[in-house]
Amino acid sequence: MTSTQPLMPKATAVWLVENTALSFEQIADFCKLHPLEVKAIADGEAAQLIKGLDPVLTGQLSREDIARAEADPRVRLKIADPKVRAPVAKHKGPRYTPVSRRQDRPNAILWLLRNHPELKDASIMRLVGTTKPTIESIRSRTHWNANNLQPMDPVTLGLCSQIDLDFEVERASRSTTPSAVPASIGATLLPASETTTAAAQAAAAATVRPERSEQREQRDEADAVLAKLKSLKGAPSKDEDETP
Repeated sequence: MTSTQPLMPKATAVWLVENTALSFEQIADFCKLHPLEVKAIADGEAAQLIKGLDPVLTGQLSREDIARAEADPRVRLKIADPKVRAPVAKHKGPRYTPVSRRQDRPNAILWLLRNHPELKDASIMRLVGTTKPTIESIRSRTHWNANNLQPMDPVTLGLCSQIDLDFEVERASRSTTPSAVPASIGATLLPASETTTAAAQAAAAATVRPERSEQREQRDEADAVLAKLKSLKGAPSKDEDETP
């Protein structure tokens, strides 16, 4: 990302006033100054002890850009993109903790151990800038001040941001392997994509048919027994057949 303001704006303005034919408005727009400040520099009323800085040597302007702006007062100069990108330094090792906050680190470590036991020691070290022996001493209650420690949120203490804490917790939860499902839970419902196929419906029908046929046999057998009992009960005796 290119800066919108040149390095040492007043020194750059001094050089442009002394070495170019640019208007006060063009120089003021490029250096982010007021046109009256540029006029005061040209009149020698301001920036008398400031040495001019060549923006061409610093790579902020080119000779062609200056010549084009000198030919047309409506042209506005813009800072050129840097030709060399400075590499961004990556932070390695534990997070730096201000001296005023270092006394709060044991309390933050205790809070993390209690509220997020899934975090590994490396994650805690990155969050609060501590060492592994310190974490282990607080976990085992062998820390020299263990009796006076109080769990405190590291975000509230300013030792880390909520985004960093959420990131470490999410990464720890992803790395944790899920435990096996207990056998007492039993089988779960199959998804609809598996139960609506033709093979699944045929298997379900084959399972239901034997059960229905068995129930029908039991019902027929019960009906036969009831019919036999009714026939025995309703048969007339010899005395009833004889007329008086």
